[in-house]
Amino acid sequence: MPGTSQVTAPTMWNAGKRTSRRKVIVRCLVAAIILSTSIFWKGSLHYGSILSIPLQDAQTQLSLYLYPLLEEHRPQCSPPTLHGNAGLHRFNPTIGAPQENYLVDPDGFLEPMQVAHDGFVQAIRSTRIERAYIRGTKGIVSSAGGKYLPTFIIFLRLLRRTGSRLPVELFVKDWIEYEPYICEVVLPPLNGKCVVLSEVFSGPDGAKPDLEHFQLKAFSILFSSFQDVIWMDSDCFFLYDPTNLLTSKPYTSAGLLTWPDFWSYTVSPTYYNISRQAIIPTKTRQSTEAGMFLISKKTHFLTLLLAAYYNYHASYYYTMISQGAPGEGDKDTFILAACALGEKFHTVSEKVVDLGHPAPDGGVLGAAMLHADPIEDYELTRQGRWRVRDESVAKAPRGYWVHAYNPKFNAGEDLFSKNTRNEDGHPGRAYTSKEETLKRLGYDAERAIWEETKTVTCTLEHAFESWKTKTGLCETVTQHWNAVFESPSTQLYTFTEG
Repeated sequence: MPGTSQVTAPTMWNAGKRTSRRKVIVRCLVAAIILSTSIFWKGSLHYGSILSIPLQDAQTQLSLYLYPLLEEHRPQCSPPTLHGNAGLHRFNPTIGAPQENYLVDPDGFLEPMQVAHDGFVQAIRSTRIERAYIRGTKGIVSSAGGKYLPTFIIFLRLLRRTGSRLPVELFVKDWIEYEPYICEVVLPPLNGKCVVLSEVFSGPDGAKPDLEHFQLKAFSILFSSFQDVIWMDSDCFFLYDPTNLLTSKPYTSAGLLTWPDFWSYTVSPTYYNISRQAIIPTKTRQSTEAGMFLISKKTHFLTLLLAAYYNYHASYYYTMISQGAPGEGDKDTFILAACALGEKFHTVSEKVVDLGHPAPDGGVLGAAMLHADPIEDYELTRQGRWRVRDESVAKAPRGYWVHAYNPKFNAGEDLFSKNTRNEDGHPGRAYTSKEETLKRLGYDAERAIWEETKTVTCTLEHAFESWKTKTGLCETVTQHWNAVFESPSTQLYTFTEG
């Protein structure tokens, strides 16, 4: 009709559609506000790092909380002592090693240690503790100083040869171990930096915790800036770029990934009573080789705090966990902490193997330890193929990283011993056996090690504090390199499956 506004059916539908869309949008916005408020409220109670405060402030708050807590829950008794020791027991998945108590008078310290342990666990579960990391970051953390620093630089250069660009934070104990030239000139081009632990972890009155060697590991990880951490001991190196481990199973499904040692657990039954756990049968899994492991500070923050407690009170827990067996130190503290708190973890099942020279009995005179690719191992075990029980079920996973313990490739220490000489006493390789183990390397890794050893020794011969009194290091390493790797008469080895 004239003068009357008419709306066609399609126009009415479009108008209704716009009104409906507005209602949906408003509802979504309201829901988003409620959800984000809920997440923020929960996060402010339980997840300090979600508040995005500066890292340095988070480190300070963590330090001011953690140091008094560790002291408050110090066991009120003398540290345990041993009568004898647990000895050497190679891991056997079918026959468990003895689980005996070698502690003197365990009943005398069970209650005070249990009270202290209970108190610490209750405190970290119930109290908001600031998490010192930058959300979404991934990186490698290590600790080295003094005579361990040259080896760390060599193996960091090996890491860069794999193509890895992961940032690296090197923790040094204090300013005495801080070497300005290495930290300020050598490390930055390698995407590395030094962090002085005593600067980020101290008591409210400025007291400096007396931490040494193995004890530094848990605290270095806690105060590092990364959310997802690969720990790398200074004498360990990767054969391949480890970056994808942080975004792949088994790490992403567990949050804590470890590799095995040669040995069975030798944990005292008293520890399980103190931490209120069931005793873990020794045939369940190997003890831990903690030279490399991966951990998420987002999912396993409490595990790190309890591991820090064990390492802070090392005089109590190292003795109890190892009972005098090989490798006493931090090695099993992370897994045991996770178990005590009921947090997930994944241990590589493939056995560690020796690298070294042939032994008269057909074995290997060890110089290093070769560890398996965790992703390949995970795929096998996911299919029910456990080589740790029956090696015939599948081909061994490729080697992934090496713990080089003798030699550590430090030209200023005992580099040129029998392990770097042939049977006739002439310069030789450190890793010549076994043939099947060498093939798992995938390439001539030892040549790469010596190449970086030569480069570091000859360019930084006068840079490291521990080398200041040494002479002729570059010349000696170069002579060894020429004799072993530049000589046409050198024996050839196979490093692939061919």
